[in-house]
Amino acid sequence: MKKTIRDYDLKGKRVIIRVDFNVPIQDGEITDDNRIKASLETIRYAIRHQAKVILMSHLGRIKTEEDKLTNTLEPVALRLSELLDQEIIFIDETRGKLLEDTISELKEKEVLLIENTRFEDLNDQAESQNNEELGKYWASLGDIFINDAFGTSHRSHASNVGIASNLANGIGFLIEKELKALEKTIQRPRHPFTVILGGSKVSDKIKMIENLAKKADYILIGGGMAYTFLKASGIEIGSSLLDDEHLAFCQEMLEKYSDKIILPIDSVNALEIKENVETRECFINEIKENEIGLDIGNQTVKLFKQYLEKSKTIIWNGPLGCFEIEQFSSGTKKICEVLSRIDAKKIVGGGDTGAAIIQFGYEESVSHISTGGGASLKLLEGKKLPGIEIIENKK
Repeated sequence: MKKTIRDYDLKGKRVIIRVDFNVPIQDGEITDDNRIKASLETIRYAIRHQAKVILMSHLGRIKTEEDKLTNTLEPVALRLSELLDQEIIFIDETRGKLLEDTISELKEKEVLLIENTRFEDLNDQAESQNNEELGKYWASLGDIFINDAFGTSHRSHASNVGIASNLANGIGFLIEKELKALEKTIQRPRHPFTVILGGSKVSDKIKMIENLAKKADYILIGGGMAYTFLKASGIEIGSSLLDDEHLAFCQEMLEKYSDKIILPIDSVNALEIKENVETRECFINEIKENEIGLDIGNQTVKLFKQYLEKSKTIIWNGPLGCFEIEQFSSGTKKICEVLSRIDAKKIVGGGDTGAAIIQFGYEESVSHISTGGGASLKLLEGKKLPGIEIIENKK
């Protein structure tokens, strides 16, 4: 068990909280503030317990000086101020005398947000490469470090591993929830345990398939990656997405887990991927040479439903079609609807899958939607996350 924010007396302490404020911003306006809202429980806890709160986050990728103009955290500071109903002190730098002096004058219950940690990537990738000097410097600004940015915990950065290496540390409520939902579910699932896998590339999911195939009762495969599995099973897939390099892997998995892996039996196809294109639904062995399979069909939905309805634990990672385009959203949407009527523990692995479920209005019908696509993927692969591994264990 990792130490948490509850394990520390925060009163009067400078508490650095690494949050995930990597939100979409267009023309200076935040278009989705879910990640900010997800951090509020930990921030409010620190405020209630009279901490001097110092927040750190990255935003986007910083490769040039021009990138700094569109990736400032200032709009986040304004939105956070509204959500917390208190002033947020925003310092538009990542190090220096102004930052140090402002922190030294910080009062209990005040909240300060430091500028985008990835601005330091212009300094020889200091943030992303976990520069030792930068980690020590940031640690010197606080007394306690709390990691609550699950979405970056699969990376070893100066703002998580670097600071945690030099300060008393723990995790926040968001990471605690993520670990309970994902890690514990994988370790001790209630059976039947069914995994839904989608997305485009087999290469993105190899380790996950290998890990979960040993534990799951059924693996339902859709999305673009399904066509490589179908090709591996001897079915012609027309012009559908094919991951040639991993055909042998798919063949191996199909042979090894023939009783577990369930593939689509029909497909929604088109000649090209775009809005308002003409579509054709057919059985999987009837895909024409010039057609691209872009969604699971109605018969596959019914097939998947049979397995899902008897499941007690369901993990879903990857949409089942090009859901961003209306004509190819039906499969993903219908599986959302099926899940909403099932009494089971239902975990969604973040990223596009989480976005689809929220978009279609089924957010409340699942047990947990992960806030970190990459981090949840690593956990589903059975890997450790460096940003969490560095955190001290409870005695």
